[in-house]
Amino acid sequence: MAAKPQVRNAPDAGPAPEDREKHPVDETLPPLKMLTSGLQHVAAMYAGVVAPPLIVGAAVGLSGTELTFLTGASLFTAGLATFLQTLGIWKIGAKLPFVNGVTFAGVAPMLAIVDTTENKADALPVIFGAIIVAGLLGFAAAPFFSRLVRFFPPVVTGSVITLIGVSLLPVAFGWAQGPNPKAQDYGSTTYLSLAGITLVVVLLLRRFTRGFLKQVAVLVGLVLGTLIAIPFGVTDFSPVQEADIVGFPTPFHFGAPQFALAAIISMCVVMLVSMTESTADMLALGEIVERPADEKTIAAGLRADTLGSALSPLFNGFMCSAFAQNIGLVAMTRIRSRFVVAAGGGFLVLMGLSPVAASLISVVPRPVLGGAGVVLFGSVAASGIQTLVKAGLEKDNNVLIVAVSLAVGIIPITKPDFYHAFPETAQIILDSGISTGCVAAVLLNVVFNHLGRGRDADEVTAPMEPGEEISGSASAKAAHVH
Repeated sequence: MAAKPQVRNAPDAGPAPEDREKHPVDETLPPLKMLTSGLQHVAAMYAGVVAPPLIVGAAVGLSGTELTFLTGASLFTAGLATFLQTLGIWKIGAKLPFVNGVTFAGVAPMLAIVDTTENKADALPVIFGAIIVAGLLGFAAAPFFSRLVRFFPPVVTGSVITLIGVSLLPVAFGWAQGPNPKAQDYGSTTYLSLAGITLVVVLLLRRFTRGFLKQVAVLVGLVLGTLIAIPFGVTDFSPVQEADIVGFPTPFHFGAPQFALAAIISMCVVMLVSMTESTADMLALGEIVERPADEKTIAAGLRADTLGSALSPLFNGFMCSAFAQNIGLVAMTRIRSRFVVAAGGGFLVLMGLSPVAASLISVVPRPVLGGAGVVLFGSVAASGIQTLVKAGLEKDNNVLIVAVSLAVGIIPITKPDFYHAFPETAQIILDSGISTGCVAAVLLNVVFNHLGRGRDADEVTAPMEPGEEISGSASAKAAHVH
């Protein structure tokens, strides 16, 4: 067993005397340090929390006031899920410095549900019903899933995370063109210029700043982009003027949940993806904070994710999962206290209870969101590519898994009407590239890497020429490269 790490007290704000024998994860820092560090976690993930409700809400056709309500509900439920994960109750919660929020993995399937729902007013209730079922099933499966991680190696998770980012990029491009696809100025140089300026601002901040400012580059980019857009007359402040200072996300505000089989199956696939991501995040964070995540910790963390997801629709929120960007923040700051992240969860709850705070994001013009979205969603895809780097792509089997699963997942993006001949219920699942790509990756991984494991895969060190086989001369070529 590794020796217990020594707790190093910062000269300006060390742990309280009674905490000096505790693991750094269980430390309580001085109030000011706790609050400012918690706020930094919120700033790092704020854009990621509000993006999914903005995307889904716009697809449903919500008004500015309703969009503000949906955004506030997502902030509120993200805070509750963060409390579950960091503080924990019974066997629920990893008790690690995890920030939970709306998972990007569910956006594409939810858009597919919206597109195939005849009455758009029923879209959100159908989505919420599917999330409740998926969350409860995930909660029951948590202790068993922690033993099935071997079926979700980096070649699977990397492919899925890459697909998540690629599937969301078209949304950012649509935002960049303007708020109304039917308007004459849709895609005008003004809108595209605002998107480009915002993108440049975010990139400059990421390149030339450090610390806190670098972490909140996307948030600062949204603010500056909005200010720059004011002279062009595309900034609408009416959502802030109409919002109340204090409000509560009324349960089932958009209607009682509806339970459609196809939507439930689609969100169950997303739940598997989310649980896989959370497991990988827990393993990574455990190493960073020097408290390795064992099977018991993973099961408890998955229970928090899935229970938080099942409860979110009660307050009009979406499926929740751990936010990987905050893991990077823990690694960078070396502040490992889970109570700091719990303080961040408190800020999220307070913001969710203040419609004025939630409405601020509604002020941001769509082109500005589009410019920031390129970085935000592109970073998700890049994260998937980083995972694929660890997937052993020198093995031909893994190359085929990635190639086919990405191809299957990209079909709905490049050919939206590809499955038009299928029944409407099947289209809800098939039109989600994330769902189909995930299923393809898992099945291919089982076939190539688990069945008949006695036959080792041939190695590939360079792309194949058309028609070239992985044998004979090709193998010799590979050997020559080495």
